[in-house]
Amino acid sequence: MTAKRYVFAFAEGDKDHKDLLGGKGAGLAEMTNLGLPVPPGFTVTTEACRRYLATGDQPPGLDDEIDAHLARLEAERGKRLGDPADPLLVSVRSGAKFSMPGMMDTVLDVGLNDDSVHGLAAAGGERFAWDSYRRLIQMFGTTVLGIEGDRFEDALAEAKRFNGAERDVDLDPAALRDLVAAYQRIVRAATGIDFPQDPREQLDMAVRAVFDSWDSDRARVYRRQERIPEHLGTAVNVMAMVYGNLGPDSGTGVAFTRDPATGAPGVYGDYLTDAQGEDVVAGVRTPAPLAELERLDPASYRELRRIMALLEEHYRDLCDIEFTIEHGRLWMLQTRIGKRTPAAAFRIALQLVDEGRISVEEALGRVSGEQLAQLMFPQFDPEAKPEPVAVGVPASPGAAVGAAVFDSDGAWRPGPVILVRRETSPDDLPGIIAAAGVLTSRGGKTSHAAVVARGMGKTCVVGAEDLQIDYARKQFTAPGGMVVREGDTLSIDGATGAVYLGAVPVASPPVVEYFEGHLTREQRRSDPVVQAVARMMVYADERRRLGVHANADTPEDAARARRFGADGIGLCRTEHLFLGERRRLIERLVTAADDDERDAVLAELLPIQLGDFTGILAAMDGLPVTIRLLDPPLHEFLPDLTDLSVKVALAEERGEADADDVRLLAAVRRLHEQNPMLGLRGVRLALAVPGLAAMQVRAVALAAAARIRAGADPRPEIMVPLIGGTAEFELVREEIRRVLDEVAAETGIALDVRIGTMIELPRAALTAGRIAAHAEFFSFGTNDLTQTTWGFSRDDVEGSFFPVYLAKGVFADSPFEVLDEEGVGRLVSIAVEEGRAVRPDLPVGVCGEHGGDPASVRFFDRTGLDYVSCSPFRVPVARLEAGRAAAAAKTGEADTR
Repeated sequence: MTAKRYVFAFAEGDKDHKDLLGGKGAGLAEMTNLGLPVPPGFTVTTEACRRYLATGDQPPGLDDEIDAHLARLEAERGKRLGDPADPLLVSVRSGAKFSMPGMMDTVLDVGLNDDSVHGLAAAGGERFAWDSYRRLIQMFGTTVLGIEGDRFEDALAEAKRFNGAERDVDLDPAALRDLVAAYQRIVRAATGIDFPQDPREQLDMAVRAVFDSWDSDRARVYRRQERIPEHLGTAVNVMAMVYGNLGPDSGTGVAFTRDPATGAPGVYGDYLTDAQGEDVVAGVRTPAPLAELERLDPASYRELRRIMALLEEHYRDLCDIEFTIEHGRLWMLQTRIGKRTPAAAFRIALQLVDEGRISVEEALGRVSGEQLAQLMFPQFDPEAKPEPVAVGVPASPGAAVGAAVFDSDGAWRPGPVILVRRETSPDDLPGIIAAAGVLTSRGGKTSHAAVVARGMGKTCVVGAEDLQIDYARKQFTAPGGMVVREGDTLSIDGATGAVYLGAVPVASPPVVEYFEGHLTREQRRSDPVVQAVARMMVYADERRRLGVHANADTPEDAARARRFGADGIGLCRTEHLFLGERRRLIERLVTAADDDERDAVLAELLPIQLGDFTGILAAMDGLPVTIRLLDPPLHEFLPDLTDLSVKVALAEERGEADADDVRLLAAVRRLHEQNPMLGLRGVRLALAVPGLAAMQVRAVALAAAARIRAGADPRPEIMVPLIGGTAEFELVREEIRRVLDEVAAETGIALDVRIGTMIELPRAALTAGRIAAHAEFFSFGTNDLTQTTWGFSRDDVEGSFFPVYLAKGVFADSPFEVLDEEGVGRLVSIAVEEGRAVRPDLPVGVCGEHGGDPASVRFFDRTGLDYVSCSPFRVPVARLEAGRAAAAAKTGEADTR
């Protein structure tokens, strides 16, 4: 292919041209070349879209290319676009490189007008022709002309009411002719122009509308959510129409080669007779299971099964297929790698390994840490057995509890919500993102709500037809007359389809119980998801280079981290040992009036710290435990200045002033900082408060000596936080070494304790070579490094302007959740490179929240870190991502999103 062309016939491409043809166009090309029954057509490339979006006009020569391909299409079909006797109609559909279901525009039946509708009627029947025409005007009006969709929906509802029709398919030809006239009046009233009658003008306008839909609000929101690059653009696929709305021997459907919800083998999908494709994905009618097609049209069903098996073998993955049957003839309209739930992702990957279709490395590339994390979310307690108020179709598993809301605006209220809709449309995307779960009264497993929810890992129940939803009153009525209003609590079970009123208790899911070691062998064997996760974790651990440590501050956290597979503790935050009642000890320490008072507090602290460290070293026996010296921003351990000032002032006014409070207030005023996150903390506290670091080091050394004497294998390491240069580190390091030597002499036990530092200031990263001459290991504190690199205070910005930054696309993700590779990541890379230039065997890890973020883990692996450290519950996620990173490096594949 050459960059100078903007249009390609389906037969000219293949699945490797997704960048140019988009996913849909590449799939159509691949099926065409496999000899499958694909209606003829052509693809306008993503490059044409990018040129159009950049300049506001289509590229030179595009019209001529479309003319040439349209002429070939007319010759192949023996029909002409706009021919009043027997018109060729086409569909105009978007197709980006990465699947964005429902986010961009589609227009069917392009080419119909007031003349050609009669020719179509002569060829296919009056009802079919007028039904196709009303569909064109409605889709064209909403997607191309920007008319509010409810105006057409209201007219359709009025037509059904007037004609006593329960469903769209019950409207007769006369009613549909009247509906077409009503739709045309809507177009005229909304735009001031008549519905376009020139078929080629319709085509050109539809192509431009698809291009424009790449920049629609809903498409941008979806791309941010799914981390799809903004610059890609969409292709446009123009295909000869085949018709599923020709009567009972016609229909349309969506099929999956395996169950996308559970991963179970078999054929799954939905089928609607006498319908066009958008009816299935929009969920306007609840379809029948695909198995019903075997009864209605055995020949087409057998042919579909053959094609599904061929496509799955060809793509070596779960395939999502759209098809239409026209008077008993099967046509393939799309194939793509199907979106699936986390449970299905793990099961299908392992099935394909066992079937010999993919390697273990490929299987690791098809699951993700995000999916594993979703499998560790709570589920409904199996012991709780409330009666459901309704049961729908289970479309995306999980347990979701929240307040019922009925539109996207309501979904952004505080607390978890369940978005309740008759059916969802792309405009509901913000609400789906905000909601804990989605409930619809229409649609099947392949409806828009189901597909989008599965892709996002959201719990979803669709097709709960017994619910009568009233948007105007913001309520629904369940069987028996029970009314559920906005704000009432709902619970939905995406595994069973059950809908409950009230909050159903949740329980730890089987995957977490497996990691905790609570499942019996029989329980593990009987749960296919647990089996799949367990095997995938073995594969990941066998391949990963990167160690996975835990951030753990108590013996209980350390024990859990070990059960979850941690290779050690990468961060024990000693200030977290002084929460609750112990907080007063730090307050007394930093406000001490003289050396004697300070020494008395340190004497109280020593046995407490000794007990803490002994328990943690015991829980992690034989594994490294990195203990960070005290690093409390003082405002977290001192009374609030304003509150204390008011308290003292009121007491003095009453003549009841407390001397201790007055003295404390003076100390708090002396130590008060405008920005305590950048104030007296970390190494500065160790230097400013004599004896503090020595007390902590003595406690660590005594705990290690006691464990060694007991025959254990403690492996403590001491980490100095927040250094900005070598002078600070050397001063504290000398004190640490002195205390370690003293304890070794006192106990007669040699202590091998490495002394290293946290790199969490840009200056430390940029002078890492000098620091490495003295530090025996580095650990990146990426939370603080992010704050100091960006100039953000995490305590403030996440609740102030971050939502605006995320909404406007300044950030794709919060830099506190996903590492900023260009800025913070660059500092990490510099520090690793310069540190190891001085000390080649320098151990390097990371202990910020990014240590458990899947995308960040892959970056740390590429950068050559030795380990990541994260919260205990994120340890399995990091282990899996470390294995995936190693597998990707082995196969030479790029990181999967």
